[in-house]
Amino acid sequence: MSEASPGAGTTRTAASSPGAAGARTVRDAVLDVMREYEMTRIFGNPGSTEIPFLTDLPADFEFVLGLHEGSLVGIASGYAIGRGRPAFVNLHTAPGLGNAVNAIAGARDNRAPLVIVVGQQDRRQLALSPFLTGRALEKLAGEYPVWTETPSRAQDLPGAIARAWHEASQAQGPALVVAPMGDWDEPAEAEGAAGAPARVLRAPSIAPEAIAELAALIERSSSPALVVGAGIDTRAGWDGAVALAERLNAPVWGQEFGSRAGFPQSHPLFAGHLHWSRRRMRESLAEHDLVIALGTSAFLLYIYDPGAMVAAGASVVVISDVPEEVNRSSAELALLGPPALACAMLAERLSQRDGPPPKPRTRLPDPPPPALGAPLLPGHVFVALRERLPENVVLMEESPSSRPELMERIPARRPLGFISGANGALGFGISAATGLAMALDDRPVVAVLGDGASLYSIQALWSAARYRAPLLAIVMANHRYAVMDGLAERAGGRGAWPDFAAVDITVLAEGFGCPARKISEHAELLAALDELLPGLERRDGPMLLQVELEAGA
Repeated sequence: MSEASPGAGTTRTAASSPGAAGARTVRDAVLDVMREYEMTRIFGNPGSTEIPFLTDLPADFEFVLGLHEGSLVGIASGYAIGRGRPAFVNLHTAPGLGNAVNAIAGARDNRAPLVIVVGQQDRRQLALSPFLTGRALEKLAGEYPVWTETPSRAQDLPGAIARAWHEASQAQGPALVVAPMGDWDEPAEAEGAAGAPARVLRAPSIAPEAIAELAALIERSSSPALVVGAGIDTRAGWDGAVALAERLNAPVWGQEFGSRAGFPQSHPLFAGHLHWSRRRMRESLAEHDLVIALGTSAFLLYIYDPGAMVAAGASVVVISDVPEEVNRSSAELALLGPPALACAMLAERLSQRDGPPPKPRTRLPDPPPPALGAPLLPGHVFVALRERLPENVVLMEESPSSRPELMERIPARRPLGFISGANGALGFGISAATGLAMALDDRPVVAVLGDGASLYSIQALWSAARYRAPLLAIVMANHRYAVMDGLAERAGGRGAWPDFAAVDITVLAEGFGCPARKISEHAELLAALDELLPGLERRDGPMLLQVELEAGA
C-alpha cells in the first residue's frame, strides 16, 4: 500500500504562531497546513494582495523569488518533478496569474504537481471592483489546473489548500486556490483545516482478470512492440518496462515528442524515438502486429498528414494512470492503472519469447572534430557531452532545432535522465532546470537550450544565481529561430521574422548574476566541460556556456 499523504502518523495540531492579537488566524492555520504537507519553501513573485500572507514569515519558511511569474512557475515545476511531490507557488491576482498561464499549462502537460495560491482583492469590497480585482480568477488559466477553488469563507482557506495538495498529488498537475487578501487575518476555526483529509491512503492495484485479458491479447500477437512515455519514468517504471520488454524480446520506442525517457536508452532493446509524422510512425512500427503504449497516449502527433498511425491489422494497447491519456487514445484495449505495476504483473504472467533480438538501430556517425578555427556543429557539443556526462545526470532539453540529434546521441541511463517540455511552449527549459537543481542535491543537472528558447524565461538565471542552484546551462547559439525558418522554407518561402544575431546571452546571464562564457572553439568546449562537469552537483551556483554554432546549424 502506498500513501499519498504528508507523512505516516501525521496529525493536525494547533498553530504555533498566533496572530497579532494572540488569536489563531487563518494565516496561522494555513502555515500549519503547509508545514504538515512539507511545503515550507514558497515560490513567489509578490504583489500587494500577498502582503498579509508573506510579511514576517516564520523562520522555518523560505521564500524563493522569481522575477517573472512564467519562469517562477517553471522553477517550481522542476522542483516538484525533482522531489516527486507538490511545490507551493504564490501568485499576485490577475496580473501574476495571467503572466503564469503558459507555465501552468506546461506544469499540467509535464505532470508537475503544484499548489498555486493566487491573491485577490479583499472580499469585503469585491462588489465595488476595486483596483487589482481579479475577474473570475479560477477561470483565467482555463482547464489547465487540475482543480480550482475560491473558498466561500476565509475559514475554509486552510482546508482548500490541504485539498489542493491532494488534488495536485493525485492528478500530477497544478491545483489552484484563490485567497482574498483580507482572509489571512480572520479568526480561524478551532476545528482546524476542514475540507480535506489529514491523510489519504492509496492502494494502487490492478485486477488479475484485467491483466489476464491483456496478457491473452499479447500472447496472441506475433510481434509486439512497446512505446514508453513520461508516465513510466520512475525506478519502478523502468524496472517494469525492462522486465516486460525482455520477456517479450520486443523493441522499445520512445514516445514522439517525449518529455521523459521511460526506459534505459542504452539498453539493446531500445529502438529509438518515434517520429510525429503518421507515415514515419507507421513505417517504424510496420513489422509489429501489436503496439503497447506505456505511460502515454497513443499517439502524440504534430503537423497533419493523412493515414493511420500503425499498419493495417495491427492492434494498439494503452496502459496509463491518467484518464485523459487513456480516453483519447485510439486503441483496441486500454488499461487505466499504474503502468509500472501492470508491466511487472504482465512480465510474471507471460511466457518468455525466444528468437533473435530485434535488429539494432542505425546510429548517427560522429562528426569528425572540427579543424582549428572551424565552426562548431551541434553534433560536436553532443558527442563531447556523451563522452563526459555521468550516468546519473539529469539532462534538460529545450533546443528545438537540434533536439532530434541530441536524443539520438545522448542516451538517458536513469529515471529523470532526460526531461523536456511536453507541449512545445518555450521557457520551460531554463526555469525547470533551475528547480531541478534546487531539488536534487545528489545529481548533476545540465540544460541544453536554444538561444531563442532561453530568452522566454531568462529571468530564471537570477533565481538560479540567488539561490545557488548548481546548474550548467549550455546555450546552442545559432542566433535565429531555426525550426521556424525550416518550416517556412519547406512551405516554399521565407519567414517574416528576422534573426537576432546581436543578442548575447552571456551578457544577459551576467546581468542576472550568473557567470557565463562564450565558446567558439572545439578545444575551448572540451576544456570547459572537463572543468565544469566533475562534481557539478556540488557547485555553488550556476554556470552558462554560450556555444557559437556554424551559421545555419
